[in-house]
Formats: sequence, structure tokens, C-alpha cells
Amino acid sequence: MQGNIHERGLRQSLDWSLVLYYLLLVLIGWINIYASTQSANPSSIFDFDFRAGKQFVWILSGLGLAALILFVIPPQIWQRVSLPIYGGVVLLLVAVIFLGSEVKGSHSWFQFGPVSFQPAEISKISTALLLSSFLAQPNLRLSAPKNLAAVAAIIILPMLIILAERETGSALVYVGFIFVLYRYGMSGWVLGFAGVTILLFIVTLTASPYTSLLILITLISFINALGQKHFWKWFWILAGSVLVLSLLPWIHGLISEAVTAAQSRIDSTYTVTLPGKEPHVPFGFLKAVKPIYLLLAMSVCALPHFIIKAFRSRDAAGYLSVAAFVAGMILVFSTQFIFDKVLQPHQQRRIEVLLGMKEDPSGVGYNVNQSMIAIGSGGFTGKGFLQGTQTSYGFVPEQSTDFIFCTVGEEWGFIGCFIVILLYVLMIARLIIDAERCRDPFTATYGYCVAACIFMHLFINVGMTIGIMPVIGIPLPLLSYGGSSLWAFTVLIFIFIALYREEKKYY
Repeated sequence: MQGNIHERGLRQSLDWSLVLYYLLLVLIGWINIYASTQSANPSSIFDFDFRAGKQFVWILSGLGLAALILFVIPPQIWQRVSLPIYGGVVLLLVAVIFLGSEVKGSHSWFQFGPVSFQPAEISKISTALLLSSFLAQPNLRLSAPKNLAAVAAIIILPMLIILAERETGSALVYVGFIFVLYRYGMSGWVLGFAGVTILLFIVTLTASPYTSLLILITLISFINALGQKHFWKWFWILAGSVLVLSLLPWIHGLISEAVTAAQSRIDSTYTVTLPGKEPHVPFGFLKAVKPIYLLLAMSVCALPHFIIKAFRSRDAAGYLSVAAFVAGMILVFSTQFIFDKVLQPHQQRRIEVLLGMKEDPSGVGYNVNQSMIAIGSGGFTGKGFLQGTQTSYGFVPEQSTDFIFCTVGEEWGFIGCFIVILLYVLMIARLIIDAERCRDPFTATYGYCVAACIFMHLFINVGMTIGIMPVIGIPLPLLSYGGSSLWAFTVLIFIFIALYREEKKYY
């Protein structure tokens, strides 16, 4: 002790609630891994020939890692080594593309005999550490272009490399880091832009480019109308214009039918009276004028007016509106190319099944279909431990890894699902609360990063088991079978617990 500074003991300084949530989720995961790999003649949960026994080894070694982080490694070192760790992990991510083994079409695993290792799992830790270290700089302004570019590079670099490994699920987790940036003043328009991008992509695939372009024009016009003095006047003008434009495909259809009918009548007349003469159909050219071309021509003709108007009034919102329209237009007309040429065939099929474009209950939709049957059959209280038929007889592929949640649903029912999700929500909430209490900006930011990673994994994994997200292969934190995932989340969580303990050690 020095002066009025007192050191708290382990009981007072450690956040035991986070440790408790971690242990409960690991225990629940272990029990359900055992249930998902057993048939009518179950073996011991400690049998190392089965996944439950192997997971027990991963759990013990994970607890050893947690103890090492808490009691041996100085917490202050994490900020200092964040850049070397990040660089080393990036090299591993690149190396695994060329040196790793191919597993289900993905080059993201190193194989060392019976042991497999996935660098993408630890890349979340390295990215969270470096991002936290960068944002912890004194007087940092995230709005400065230089700082924003650096933050984007930290997040996007490993994300792009993981996409090159064909690990779409792991790459998608990096979107969660955007939520961390709002704590540092990033505009909510970024999230809105991401949402509109996804909306336009989906509508273009499931409806038509015309519908997407009309939605884009409507959104941009409505946002601009909000800034006008006479909002309701502009609102009703916009509503009328959208109504007319939305009827354009229907009007074009009527014209096409009339032209086709006229063509048929004239063809029959000319065949009888003037054989060999080319018939002329009045207004036949209207059939060739597609609504999408007309809407595009109107929009392009209007662009110079809005550019000049923004230039004269020095209106930044006007420039942004024009830029947003151009970017949206490029996205709409490149969606089919991205879908056909960029996405892998299995990803295309999964998106088609998810969006209802195709029915494939025995193909790529089989996993989700069987998963929903398993969860739905569990009812309110579940069928009981080792009593799930979908679980016991292996109807759901990858049930101990990516689809572990459907085992919880079948054998423990709604109550079991609720408890599991509640534990995750409590853990995420506790991470955010602790981060808000931190005086050290590095610790606080790292806490937000951990919460964001867990949230993204939870949202994507549970979403795909109940059919609202595509099947992209992503584990449920601490529950799914696998040493790489369990170790990665253990390290991710306990680094924060150690940092938080260091800050709360003295009072």
C-alpha cells in the first residue's frame, strides 16, 4: 500500500459474473456435444474416442489458458504487442491459403496430424487488440480521413484475406466491429448505408432491378425532403411520382399486349392482301422501351440539375445524395454479376433457398429444414436429455458444431433455448457495462470489441439454425465443438477480464 491507494484482492477485483457466464456456457456446450454425438447406446462423456471426450480436453486446456492470462501474463503487455500480434496473424491468414488443407471448399485450416488449427478464429483477437490500441490514442478524432482510413484498414485487411480463404462466415463477423466505432462518434448513416446495400441486393435478386432503382430513388428523395421547409408539399409530390413510376411496368405491359395483338392482326392481313411486304405497327417501338431504361434515362438527365444545385448552395447533403445514387445504381446493375461470378455455387444455392427463390429441402436446404424440425419438435420443455430423435440419429449434419443450437432446442425445448440466449445476452450486457466503467480507453474499447464479436456469432449462428440467415458455417461461442473456437473465445474473453481486473485492483 502507498498513501491512500489500497489493493483489492482477487474476490473484489475479478468480475466473477463474466467467469460464471463463461463456465455455464462451456458446461452447456459440453453436455449438448455429448448428446449430439450419441446414438441408442451412449458411451461415457469422458470417452476420448468421441467428440465429448475430446471437447473435455479442450475445456481443461482452455481453463489453463484462462489461468495463464489472469495470473501469469502482465495485462499491460497486450496493448504493447497488439501490432506484432496483428502482423503475425495476418501472415498466418495468408499462409493458410497456400499451405493449409481444404475443408469443405475452404482453405482456412492448418492440419498437424489429428490436430487442426484455424487462424481465422484468432484473427478476431488480434484485430480487436490493434483496433483498441489505435482508438485509445489521446485526442483521436475518428472523423479525420487519415484516422478513418487506418481504422478501415485494420478491420478490412483480415476480412478480405478470410474471404479469399472462402470463409464467408468468419469474415462476416468483422462487420460487428462497426458497432464499436459508434462509441467514438461514427455517424449512424454508415449502418443505414449498409442496410440499404443489403436491401438493394436482395430486391434486385428476388424482384427486379427496376424495383431496386425505384426504392433507391424514393429513399434518397425522402431523406432530402426531410430537410426542406415545406416538407409535406415535397412529400406528396414524391408520393405521387413514386405511384406513377411504380405503375410504369404495368402500363408497359398493357402497351406490349396491345402492340402484340395489333402485330398479329396486321401480319394476318398483309399475308393475305400484300404478301412479301413488311407490315408497319403504329407505336410498335413502345414495346422495346423497357421501364428500367426509361427510369434510368430520367434519373441520368436529372443528375446534372442536382449537381449544379448542390454546387451553387454548397450543400454537402446534395453531393452525398448524388454519390449515393450513383453508388446504388452501380450496385443494382452489378448484383447479378456478383451473384453469378463472385459467389461460389454453394453460396448461391444457400442464398436462393434462404430468399425463397428455390425450394431444395433435400439439398442445400436440408440442414436448415432438419434443424427447424428439431427445434420445433422440442416444444416448451423439450424431449429430455438424450431423447431427441433428430439429435440421436444424426438427421442434422454438423450438429455438434455449427448446428449445436438445434440440439438445445430439441432436448431442452423453449426453456433451454431461452436460458442459453439469456446467458449470452447477460454476458454481452456485462461486457458493455464493464467497458463503460473503465477509465482506460484501451480496456474499454477492447470490451466493446469482445461484445461485438460474441453478438455477431450469436446472431448469425442462431439465425441460420432457424432459417433467417444463410448457412455460412460459423460456431456458436463456447457451445460448439472445436478447440480453435473454444480457445479463441476463451482468450478473447479472459484478456478483457484480466484488463478489467487490473483497473479495478486499486482504489
